[in-house]
Amino acid sequence: MIIAETISEVREQVRAWRADGLTVGLVPTMGALHEGHASLVTAAAAQCDRVVASVFVNPTQFAAGEDLESYPRDFEHDCQILSAKGCDMVFHPSVGEMYPDGFATYVNLESEMTAQLCGKSRPSHFRGVCTVVSKLFNIVTPDRAYFGQKDAQQLAVIKQMVRDLGFGIEIVGCPTVREEDGLAKSSRNTYLSAEERSAARVLYSSITAAQEMIAASDDEVPADEVLELMRSVVSAEPAAKIDYIEAVDSISLMPVEYVKKGTLIALAVYIGKTRLIDNFTV
Repeated sequence: MIIAETISEVREQVRAWRADGLTVGLVPTMGALHEGHASLVTAAAAQCDRVVASVFVNPTQFAAGEDLESYPRDFEHDCQILSAKGCDMVFHPSVGEMYPDGFATYVNLESEMTAQLCGKSRPSHFRGVCTVVSKLFNIVTPDRAYFGQKDAQQLAVIKQMVRDLGFGIEIVGCPTVREEDGLAKSSRNTYLSAEERSAARVLYSSITAAQEMIAASDDEVPADEVLELMRSVVSAEPAAKIDYIEAVDSISLMPVEYVKKGTLIALAVYIGKTRLIDNFTV
């Protein structure tokens, strides 16, 4: 497995693969890899001749006071996972390589999409996401790029950006990978104490309660009823503090009055100081 630290190294290798007629898949990550990331690499390896994974903790998507400095990093372990799953090249740039002195160009989705859900409490987040992902697309020029459905808003925003800017890249959303008790795999799960880890199960408990309510109804269910049920489940856990629980259209991300096919129900909950997200689509 090739480890590339510069943009020029990546471009040179991709050009060589292209000269041989090979297809390229990209898996963008911030490292601290787990089974969820591994599933993206597995999907990319099954659909593409060569796989590039980026490992880069992107500073522009963190606001002041967020966990940029403490974000978990273990590049050696990341490489072990990537190699085992069939990754051909890891792009592991420095901050200076991605954002050289004088950097002043950002990609910002001018849409209400980025003001919903996580965008309400993290207003600059998606500008950073769109900027770094567009840079990775430009550097790697993949045929397909793979993202987890756990970050549903990110996935929708990237799909919109790709349409708007005409990247010509197929965006593949891969299912959320969960622990045995339902908690979505996340790099931030490592922040949780044993007691907090147990409390974190409440996110999935609220999802299953909502799914059961929806499944039991023959008609469209008022969104307020579903959301109130989920809030009551989460609020029963003393360690949990709700950031948001909302029902939106899965493409536009705008709020909906009734839950029906294509509705995304998403939540962000603090367990102690750790902010966790999860979702499901009806």
